[in-house]
Amino acid sequence: MTDAEFDVLDELYFVTPFTELLKKTGLPRPELVDTLRRLMDVGYVRSFWPDPDTELAYEESSFGALVGDCQFLASKEGLLQHNTR
Repeated sequence: MTDAEFDVLDELYFVTPFTELLKKTGLPRPELVDTLRRLMDVGYVRSFWPDPDTELAYEESSFGALVGDCQFLASKEGLLQHNTR
């Protein structure tokens, strides 16, 4: 797990909007988007849109267009990985 991935998971114990995640991690937008993609590819992060109760299935083709409006949460597996580092 990279430092950026660890930092992102550190902020996702609760549902967090993308804009807030940008501020809290201090990562540049393209790096944050790439990090979220990697974490979602391995099942460590879940996304929600248009509200925090509606999980959005991860699709590579539409992720870039929606990422700014999404909210994110670490999955159980993601939290376990984060806590074992």
